Amino acid sequence: MQLDLVRNVHDKEWTIGEIRIGGVFQCYTLEDEYRAVKVKAETRIPEGVYNIELRTVGGFHEKYLRKFGAAFHKGMLWIKNVPGFEYILIHIGNTEKDTAGCVLVGSTRNVVTGTVGSSEVAYRKLYPVVLAAIQRGEKVTISVSRK
Repeated sequence: MQLDLVRNVHDKEWTIGEIRIGGVFQCYTLEDEYRAVKVKAETRIPEGVYNIELRTVGGFHEKYLRKFGAAFHKGMLWIKNVPGFEYILIHIGNTEKDTAGCVLVGSTRNVVTGTVGSSEVAYRKLYPVVLAAIQRGEKVTISVSRK
């Protein structure tokens, strides 16, 4: 399975895009801004194709286990092998302050304020689809590009 993250609106502090699977819209995304020189927790990941796996350790994993329960949550969606970045996750949040380099998901977007809304709704929609593919043993990737 391949997720396509297409970035289509950006500002000096944020980037908004969308995730599609098989050409079908899934949710909006929010990331940090582009920087030619990376600043920790303040820079979006480079364009490219990356594997997604489950991360079953760490603070986010524990937090999401408590929030969603073990029946739903089996690990964080971890974007792996991003050059110069570690522990890039797909998770819930609304503003660029929530990203720290990660990809936030939302059901709505505001290109004036650079925010996404109804993030948990989007996560509850996207997560089971990606999880099912991982559990079936499929290779799951995310292609990150600009419009």
